[in-house]
Amino acid sequence: MIDREAIYTALWTLGSGAAIFASANRRLRHWSDVAPVEQPALFMAEKGGQAVIKALGAPAVWTLYADFYIYVHSSDPYTAPSTILNPLLDALDQALAPTSATGIQNLGLPDMVQHAYIAGKIDTDEGVLGDQAIAIVPVEILCA
Repeated sequence: MIDREAIYTALWTLGSGAAIFASANRRLRHWSDVAPVEQPALFMAEKGGQAVIKALGAPAVWTLYADFYIYVHSSDPYTAPSTILNPLLDALDQALAPTSATGIQNLGLPDMVQHAYIAGKIDTDEGVLGDQAIAIVPVEILCA
């Protein structure tokens, strides 16, 4: 059995502790609703899950999905917002990295999580929004 809230809480704790954010919340806000003084900002959105049955009579194996949203603002016309965004992406990547001892990231929940990792394309927008940059980081959590 998995405890979704415990898993998402552990993911949030790891992600929100990756760097210093002016604001951070599990409740997603649109970037246009986050004032420059509230940035850099981190938000997380749960994206559902998928169950797979490996054998008849066996319990379902779940993969849970979440997205981290990072917003940054540069009020300096000579500083590209990406120069603020890139170190935050690196910090999140490092926070979710597998441990060197085991090669896995179980969010501190080894009885429920086999591995949590950044999965797929990280969407970014820097330049089109002017002083604003955003990144959406997809995460998959393979549950035991």
